[in-house]
Amino acid sequence: MVYKKNKCIKKFLYFLVWKSLNIKHNKRIRDYKNNENMIIEKNNSSQSDVEPSDYKKILSQKNFIKDVPNLEAELIKKNIFLTDNEKLDISKVMKNYPMCISKYYISLICRKNDPIWNQCIPKIEEITNIRGKEDPLKEENGIFGLTHRYPDRCLSLISNTCAMYCRFCTRKRKVGEENKIPSEKDFNKMLRYISDHEEIRDIILSGGDPLMLSTKKLEKILKEVRKINHIEIIRIGTRVPCTYPQRIIKDKNLQTILKENSNNPALYINTHFEHPMEITEESKNACEILTNLGIPLGNQSIVLKNVNDNPTTFMELNRKLLAMKVKSYYLYQPDLVKGTFHFICPVSKGLEIVKGLRGYTSGMAVPQFVIDSPGGGGKIPLLPEYTKTLDDGSVKITNYQGKHFEYIIE
Repeated sequence: MVYKKNKCIKKFLYFLVWKSLNIKHNKRIRDYKNNENMIIEKNNSSQSDVEPSDYKKILSQKNFIKDVPNLEAELIKKNIFLTDNEKLDISKVMKNYPMCISKYYISLICRKNDPIWNQCIPKIEEITNIRGKEDPLKEENGIFGLTHRYPDRCLSLISNTCAMYCRFCTRKRKVGEENKIPSEKDFNKMLRYISDHEEIRDIILSGGDPLMLSTKKLEKILKEVRKINHIEIIRIGTRVPCTYPQRIIKDKNLQTILKENSNNPALYINTHFEHPMEITEESKNACEILTNLGIPLGNQSIVLKNVNDNPTTFMELNRKLLAMKVKSYYLYQPDLVKGTFHFICPVSKGLEIVKGLRGYTSGMAVPQFVIDSPGGGGKIPLLPEYTKTLDDGSVKITNYQGKHFEYIIE
């Protein structure tokens, strides 16, 4: 009996081994067929369906600094050395707010605490000064990534990454956070909302940075937005021309896509330069490529303490931008964002900058100074006191030299 029992067990084990081998064999056949089908599909697909390898090289992680050891190694090349306390502080900040800096942008640093350093290197004040709110402008609402504040335009956040995480970012609460990346489902909800609201004629694609999306994904988004008949203007908000111009210079496919989607509706690009040190041959080249594609360029800046908080800096910056066919658009008072209060200047600084530009340089180099009002009230313009209105409707006015004049309605 024992012999027969052992014989049965042995046969059963042989059967299990055979079954396992057979399953594996069939799986190999299926995998081979599936792989063959994938190859056929890939070969039959159109060129536009295949992501060019250039994109992957350009946005490869090796082009960006995201941790302290790599930051230290990159700075050593410039004979700049982090102290142990600085390395510890940066690590502490990164637990709350991630760091990402393109190697290109790091190359612009000349010394510690210069205008480039202060924009991109984390500082302990980001977590020790707890004033402010994570979302002071109340951008978050019912649809993730969409803000419809003004009657005829809306903001759509389509990216969560940037070539450089600005330490003063308004969306510091979400940039770089993986669980806050807009999904395709989120974007489809945005599209449905915009399609249902025919009063919206102008859409701003922002983030993060839309130009840090894959070229193929950006193309898809532009095409979907362009299908909405009542959209007349598409604006892309990007800092890539400043922080990583290679994205534009090297990706010919990106250039083609922007060109193909530049009209009907009209495509505009608003970029973001903060200091003359950011005007380089590379950034000039990137902006020239965009303007040659027929895309108008504007610039938005922020008055930042220890970066650009004086009229002389903005005079040089805005003149250089105009020479690159980039028009100064807005000059912002910093938003009251938690973790950014060490950048905030008094409002009088912004008024001083505008006063120092008006009359002393081309009007095209004078941006509109605004406060994006806390609580979601929108942008409110501010001007130096040039006028005094009288009861009869006449106006006493002061020019940029401080000379007084009267505009009298007879």
